Amino acid sequence: MRAEDIAEAVLARDEVVRHLRGAEGESAHQATIRVQGYLDELQTTQRYRMYRALQHPLYPILRKIDRRQEHVARAQAAVDAGHRIIYASNHKSHIDYLVQPLVLDDNGIRPPVIAAGINLFGGALGLLHRHVTGAIPIRRDMRDPAYLATLKAYISEVLHRHDLFLYLEGGRSYSGELKPFKTGLLHAAAQARRSDTVVIPVAVAYDFVLEDVILARQRIKRGQRAFAWEVAEMVRYAVGYQSRAVVNFGAPIALADYDPDGRRSMLQLSRRLRTDIGRLYKVLPVALVSAAMRPSIGRSELEDRIDRLIEILKMAGANLDVRSGREAADAATEAMEARGIIVIQGDRHRIRQRNVIRYYSRTIQHLLSDRGRSALTH
Repeated sequence: MRAEDIAEAVLARDEVVRHLRGAEGESAHQATIRVQGYLDELQTTQRYRMYRALQHPLYPILRKIDRRQEHVARAQAAVDAGHRIIYASNHKSHIDYLVQPLVLDDNGIRPPVIAAGINLFGGALGLLHRHVTGAIPIRRDMRDPAYLATLKAYISEVLHRHDLFLYLEGGRSYSGELKPFKTGLLHAAAQARRSDTVVIPVAVAYDFVLEDVILARQRIKRGQRAFAWEVAEMVRYAVGYQSRAVVNFGAPIALADYDPDGRRSMLQLSRRLRTDIGRLYKVLPVALVSAAMRPSIGRSELEDRIDRLIEILKMAGANLDVRSGREAADAATEAMEARGIIVIQGDRHRIRQRNVIRYYSRTIQHLLSDRGRSALTH
């Protein structure tokens, strides 16, 4: 299906046609111009050969990240079975847009179209997203009913041609915790009513999130900044940056089992996905050390606290990277000191950047009961 065909199909959908007729104080001609403008903004093209070639100019960033995957065979099996796939993921970093599709590409799995915030579409990067990667610009805070109807119709039509990659938290988590999921785009995809569609939960975790200091300092998103400004900040904190990115794929969920016209049904799907993604999320040593830290703590006490935390996480079905406090401390503390998050003086470990410690400790909060959360109190 060509882009022109998608546009025609969107404009013919009943929910869009209603807005083309105009509303109080707006003529049909004015309404058509407005809806067509939204549609022009949403249209995107994916050129796969060029998409793969992007790895080369991005190598200076990507070489700092060791991509790891778990259970990617689940995605390949869904492709082999002839399914249309919606990948539903958490959202930690702007790096997600690079790492997760490349994990699929590393394994020879067809690339999805990504729904991304419109702030990523300025300048040269915006041209790459629109004409190479095939990302769809989303105005997350837009409340115009005409825009929402056009967006949902476009997502539904694109699904007939491409797999989709959705970040159900909306934007990145500024606090570190797994945010409540937004169901709008998932609902739009369900309205395509393709019986062959499955949703694959995906969780991405990093030893260190590149923007950790930036995000932790704000804690909550106070406004949309230009992406170029954010890139400049990320470059500043990329000096000496090294991290693993662990991308874990869950078992496919048949979308046909959920009613797109039923609010309760879609909420059940959203809750199921949040639970699945939360358990898929790799609990890495930095998160464990951060959750167990005190303003000043000895090494043996730190290891004991991590050991207790690991036992609680095991009972919650967490996806653990290490099995003991000693293993976690060995893997994380020196790297955290090098990144300026803690200070190590002999046997004592002291917090240097409290906001960053809290950011990483909250990344596992969704796995903890009230008992477990007491371990996060500083």
